[in-house]
Amino acid sequence: LQKILILLHVTTCVVVGKTLMILFPNAMKRYILKQGEKSRMNENPKFSYENWGPTFFSFKYLLFVLKVKWKRLEDEAYEGHPAPNTPVVTFDGEVRHLFDFMQDNRPLILNFGSCT
Repeated sequence: LQKILILLHVTTCVVVGKTLMILFPNAMKRYILKQGEKSRMNENPKFSYENWGPTFFSFKYLLFVLKVKWKRLEDEAYEGHPAPNTPVVTFDGEVRHLFDFMQDNRPLILNFGSCT
């Protein structure tokens, strides 16, 4: 049921967005550029709007957003429930799953941090 609701929501957003891009291209360009400021996409001079703007609300965009949103459904953790077996990437670039690192009855400890 959740996947169907996500499909309907994302499809509606893409159809409305694509329609607005056709009817009001300049206004949508300004809107998309404003969204790009939030993610700092606009700061790279080699990555212009013409490279990424037209891809918004395309069929590939729809499929990508659906894939991400559906994957996130599996990654939710709730107190008192088993942890999700989230995919992780090793230092070698290999994709593994969290439970692959568990050994016997030893607890698995996750340490999150940042080195700058």
